[in-house]
Amino acid sequence: MVFFLDYIQHKRDCKFKQNERAERIRGLTQYHGPFTTQDRDIINKPIEELVNEVHDGALQPIDLLRTYGKVAVKAHEKTNCLTEVMISAAEGWITDGSINLKGPLAGIPVSLKDTINVGGFDSTVGYSSFVGNKPVEDGPHTKILKDAGAIPYVKTNMPITLLSFESTNDVWGRCTNPHNNKYSPGGSTGGEAALLALGGRIGIGSDVAGSVRAPAHFSGIYSLRCSTGRWPKGGFATSMPGQEGVPSVYSPMTRTLDDLTYFTRAMVGMQPWKYDHSVHPLPWRPEIEEEYASKEKFRIGVMRTDGVVDPSPACIRAIEETEVALRREGHEIVEIDPPSPYEALQLGALLLNADGCKVFKSFFRFGEWNDPGADQMDFFMRLPRPLKYVYYLWVKYVRRDDVWAGLVKDWHEKSVFEQWQLVSKRETYRAKWFDWWNKVDVDFLLTPPNATPAVPHDGMKDAVSSCGYTFLFNLVDYTCGVMPVTHVDKHLDRLPSNFNIKKLNGVAQGAYKLYDAEAMHGLPVGIQIVGRRLEEEKVLAIMKRIENALGDERYQLLDID
Repeated sequence: MVFFLDYIQHKRDCKFKQNERAERIRGLTQYHGPFTTQDRDIINKPIEELVNEVHDGALQPIDLLRTYGKVAVKAHEKTNCLTEVMISAAEGWITDGSINLKGPLAGIPVSLKDTINVGGFDSTVGYSSFVGNKPVEDGPHTKILKDAGAIPYVKTNMPITLLSFESTNDVWGRCTNPHNNKYSPGGSTGGEAALLALGGRIGIGSDVAGSVRAPAHFSGIYSLRCSTGRWPKGGFATSMPGQEGVPSVYSPMTRTLDDLTYFTRAMVGMQPWKYDHSVHPLPWRPEIEEEYASKEKFRIGVMRTDGVVDPSPACIRAIEETEVALRREGHEIVEIDPPSPYEALQLGALLLNADGCKVFKSFFRFGEWNDPGADQMDFFMRLPRPLKYVYYLWVKYVRRDDVWAGLVKDWHEKSVFEQWQLVSKRETYRAKWFDWWNKVDVDFLLTPPNATPAVPHDGMKDAVSSCGYTFLFNLVDYTCGVMPVTHVDKHLDRLPSNFNIKKLNGVAQGAYKLYDAEAMHGLPVGIQIVGRRLEEEKVLAIMKRIENALGDERYQLLDID
């Protein structure tokens, strides 16, 4: 009886939030209809020009809000990307003095991952048990944004548990890819990516294994994975409170690279360490930005594979096109052999789930849908250890798959003693990378952001472990940027005729079950630029150099309807 009542409450809370969202959108009478000439002008103007016009009084913040509110409504109709719709409240913030319209982001609407706390609005994380958890006050992110002049106006969809490259939950429904509705926009910050691809300006997400980078790659936008301590972290809801084995970081996402740089510079310039104790008092360093904006010759290390899942033809082509552009500019490409990325995948997976998946499961109600990727992790965690060991022996010695066997072998809840040992191994691994980079002496790494383009819906059941290209750099805490380069081409990106999926390890098989160049035709494909820890200025400057090197071959953004 208790379970039945729990399920009934779950269904009621989901229906309540969906009805509330629909009612708020219906009430936005001035935010429906086609884009006007002014709307298109605002969407296409550089951010700095918009801010200057607000400062000068030539442009009113309400005009910016109405344009981007209209963008959000249209994007939601297409992809189901929104959760909390705060536009009506934002109209009041503009007029009541809540927003500093003299700041460096004056009048710029900014969307937020659903997890970020805004006073008076829920942060559900897709759990129905979190419905009604609205904080009284804004969290640090929201306070900084308002003090900088930005307008928080919508929150966006994500996967329940936050442990997926998809963005689906019972509370808000399924978010779809803006290029192809049969595919995921990415996760866990997928709603942001869908909105930004369809004309949104700036968003903030979080990343624990690639959660701002996979959405950028899947949806065709730009993102920066900041190192821990460079960006505010406080004032949010999460599925895994207390998880610090692989710390989650909040980071920016944008439609354009210029916006990504401007926004990051502006946020760091707001001295976020005065808002959030977790932020290092490290000001923006323009001299580093300038150094890499003008450096004549880069030495670039290309990581062609993580040794677990070789990149698909589409992702190989994106790397190769970038290489060609960089060589044309006179830069040096270096083949590298870094410390084992597979070791990082093993360590990171165990650290992230050292609790036996108990914490993220503790928030579920009876009958609540679980992400298929997270469900797979939980299934193997719950498998009795004697049975799991037999399975491990079969995988290792019968299937002869050392990769999958190595991931399964120790997949169980850890004691405090075991957790401390894992953290010690993490620090040893970080030291290996530190020493290796010093020896190889490259300016940055160029890698795929993922082995494949976007996954089809519910594909994470098969591809849950295929996250090594991003997860690796969470473990070592390096600064990474992802930028779109091309689109999947059904002719150029086919698998070879002799491709045999059965010869792959279990992780790679899961990823390649989902790869179909014809079905994926037109999906975005990105690249990942990796710097060392706390090198945000450098990575952004290098991304700009790459975009300039690509020239007319650079990625074309989605048209705004």
